[in-house]
Amino acid sequence: MVGTVSCARILQATSRARLSTFSLKRSSQLARRFSSTRSSNDIALGQQLHGFLVEDIQSVSELKLKAIRLRHERTGMEWLHIDRDDANNVFSIGFNTSVSDSTGVPHILEHTTLCGSEKYPVRDPFFKMLNRSLSTFMNAWTAHDYTQYPFSTQNGQDYENLQSVYLDAVFRPLLREMDFRQEGWRMEREKDLGWQIKGVVYNEMKGAFSDAGSLFASRAEQQMFPGTTYQHESGGDPQVIPDLTYEQLKEFHARRYHPSNARAYSYGSFALAPQLQRVDTVIAGYTRLPPIEVPMDVQPFGEKMVTEFGPCESASAGDKQTKFSISYLANDMRNVYETFAMSVFSGLLLHGAAAPMHQALLDTHMGSDYSSNTGYSPFTRRASLTVGLQGLADADIPMVEQRISETMARVGEQGFEQRRVDAALASVELAYKHKTGDFGMRLMQSVSTGWFHGVDPVEYLRVSENVERLRADTGVFSKLVEKYVTKSNHKLKFVMLADPRYMQGLDEKEHELIQTKLAQLSPGDLDVLDAKNAELAAEQGRTEDLSVLPTLTLDDVAPTARRFAVDMGVCAESVPVQWRTSATNGISYVRAINAVRDKYPELWPYMNLFCEALTYQGTRSRTMASIETDMRLYTGGISFAPFVTTDLGNLGHIEAGISMGTHSLDSNIERMYALLEELILQTDFTNESRLQALVASMATNMYNDVAGSGHAYARRLAASTLTPEMRAVEALDGLAQVRFLGDMRRSGDLQHVAKQLENVRRVVFDRSTLRTAVTANASCVDANQRALEQMLKAYPSPADSMVEDGPRFEAQTGQYFCPLPVATGYAAQATRCVPFVHPDSVKLQILAKLMTSGFLHREIRERNGAYGGGASYSAIQGIFSFYSYRDPVPCDTLATFTKAVEWIDSHDVLERELREAKLSVFGDLDAPLSAADEGMAGFMSGVSDDMRQERRDGFFAVEAKDLKDVAERYLAGAKHTNAVIGPESLDMSGWTRVQV
Repeated sequence: MVGTVSCARILQATSRARLSTFSLKRSSQLARRFSSTRSSNDIALGQQLHGFLVEDIQSVSELKLKAIRLRHERTGMEWLHIDRDDANNVFSIGFNTSVSDSTGVPHILEHTTLCGSEKYPVRDPFFKMLNRSLSTFMNAWTAHDYTQYPFSTQNGQDYENLQSVYLDAVFRPLLREMDFRQEGWRMEREKDLGWQIKGVVYNEMKGAFSDAGSLFASRAEQQMFPGTTYQHESGGDPQVIPDLTYEQLKEFHARRYHPSNARAYSYGSFALAPQLQRVDTVIAGYTRLPPIEVPMDVQPFGEKMVTEFGPCESASAGDKQTKFSISYLANDMRNVYETFAMSVFSGLLLHGAAAPMHQALLDTHMGSDYSSNTGYSPFTRRASLTVGLQGLADADIPMVEQRISETMARVGEQGFEQRRVDAALASVELAYKHKTGDFGMRLMQSVSTGWFHGVDPVEYLRVSENVERLRADTGVFSKLVEKYVTKSNHKLKFVMLADPRYMQGLDEKEHELIQTKLAQLSPGDLDVLDAKNAELAAEQGRTEDLSVLPTLTLDDVAPTARRFAVDMGVCAESVPVQWRTSATNGISYVRAINAVRDKYPELWPYMNLFCEALTYQGTRSRTMASIETDMRLYTGGISFAPFVTTDLGNLGHIEAGISMGTHSLDSNIERMYALLEELILQTDFTNESRLQALVASMATNMYNDVAGSGHAYARRLAASTLTPEMRAVEALDGLAQVRFLGDMRRSGDLQHVAKQLENVRRVVFDRSTLRTAVTANASCVDANQRALEQMLKAYPSPADSMVEDGPRFEAQTGQYFCPLPVATGYAAQATRCVPFVHPDSVKLQILAKLMTSGFLHREIRERNGAYGGGASYSAIQGIFSFYSYRDPVPCDTLATFTKAVEWIDSHDVLERELREAKLSVFGDLDAPLSAADEGMAGFMSGVSDDMRQERRDGFFAVEAKDLKDVAERYLAGAKHTNAVIGPESLDMSGWTRVQV
């Protein structure tokens, strides 16, 4: 979500030169768009360019890039430019924003800088640029030690526009007090509720702190690093956020958002020199400041144990609600090789069926899954390694601690099987060969943490050197265990007990905080607050002049969609195969779909578990540990997932089943297909011990996911009553699935589950319903054909696959409420509209964009204080949805959805607004694809290149009157379904309650 804070603890866990045909009249625009493209060969070491000195130039052949490091001579600002033949260009400006308290000042500043600047004095130019741009990515985030503002685009003019907006936002923001009060926190008098604390960040962090897993990870890390910046919550603690003053915010900006404290990153094919010139102009008035010092190095405290309280887990967890972890202080993260070695060590120790900790803790059913902080964390100055469990009984903590200790000792003595180490390193190498559309953004994220700590970012790019060094480093993992575990002088044991009154306690603390604040204010002070709130409300409703913002036009949009040449063939006499030959960097990609239409609805709830079990259970002849090692050695992974799509001409007809995907180096093609065949044919669902562990893990993780992604669950629930596809999606991946897995975990009847999984295999894996797609280098098509034919010889072909379709679907509407222990809520409304090929479909998609930018963002986020909200139209599903995210007043937001329809009816749609809505749609349509995804729209859902072009033409042709027309015919007074996920305290009388 745009504007998402990526706080390291709480929320961490993230070309228009498209083979298109352009009209002659656009040739001059095209020339301008790419006139800035210039080879980096023109740049030399020691050269001075627009105030910047070129300090280093290095080529990294394995990644096909050249890295250029520069420093601004007057201010000391650092710049990393990655010159690479990639049309999806990236820019980011970031600052060191380490904190000394938990007021969330860098997080609130991140939001507030994007509320208007000197050059662009409009409310929230960041969000408004989403509709004036063809960006492929726009966001901003706050981590432990830094805040970044990145974007990417394939359009040269767009790149200049966004760079100008970003730079003015961070260096010359308006920083008005009313923006601080809107985005950060404010006291506001509610008619029936009295004084309340509001604010976008405040509500966001309330929601984050009601997520049990995120809270556990945050509190554990705070205890791990006392006396350092990491003992504070950079995103802000809701109990502390109201201590932040407007003056402190401005002071933080003046010192931290300074070129001396900044790092700029650029990537792609656009020339560097013009960018340097633009930035040098922006920072012309700055001089160098000394570096900011905050405590980052923790003093070892030996060993300690801390117990705190947190929210309850799912009801399916019973009395196993405790979380426990052990954290060990590890290496200085500035040691790049040791950081790489520790990350590989962590993967080998923890992840997969052959991992020693997995076998010791999860296979023995000590807990439902690892704790949320389990793993290696190199995001603090001194990294840490953590092992823990959730879904644990209190009495089992000593046993868990013993098993962790014994397993660490065994690994220290024996190390890991060499084949597993080889497989882990092969996975690293293959991952860097895999071509993705967002490679530049991923690269930036991989170097940022170390770069802000003074590490040469180019060190992170030399992946092969670290891989080869690790291969040659005899006994490296035993050495790491001895250094950081066996001889640890800094170890934290952290326990979080479930408190049924935890959420009630948070409400009481908030009430006490409000009363404390009120006690410090005189009647005159309260009048001032009322006046300021009235001023903010007036500002939020004011019509702005947006002409100061730069924008693209529809002339910048390619009229012709990119086409992906594919050849259709047949394998094993009857199985359809889509072939696409492309430059894949030596990798072959395989996809397959087994569809059962809308048959077997009684088995749909098992599909998710079935897909996970295929890569978890092991087979009749081999353990999953052995298979997993082969998968890592010879493939980039094998995945299975439920698959549902709607007929493009009829919302009442669907295709459901299983999709499969895998890829490998061309040298491993035969092994890849053999592994896929083995999992399909031989997976052993009768291994109840592993099945029990899998069910517990899925039930826990899916329940916990609701707190962070409640808007998605609310939308699925609302739409589930309207179309067959959404009914299936709710059963597969909605609250119904959360409840289904919880009930399964409680019942413990795994024999019945195993039989049902076998039934799924029997009806899904059928050669007569199989279709496949292969993307590969031309030279490897024959090898793929042979290996695919060999696999299909053994593929199941049931004698009788004539089964009647499922029961006829009848659309209905309703109101559903799911109570959960959360501090903020989620609202959704869904309306059934038209199929993909209907001419009104494109109009509804543009209408959703217009409603979001023109009305809903202002009402839901700015006025109500929710973290996000808007409208969307799913063209294939035929569903128009409204939603809100981390919403303090989800019931009020339902009324806002109705007002949005009234707004479009009375609003005179400006030509600018229509153009911006179209630009936003085209930005989505033209997002860069990985090699594996090219040509997949037709294979997955039947959308051909001709259909995509027809739809594109339809978007261009939409007029303002069309939006009013479809709003009136499909939304005004239409029957719809509402869904709310939120705290039990909400008054939802008359609504159908959905328990999970």
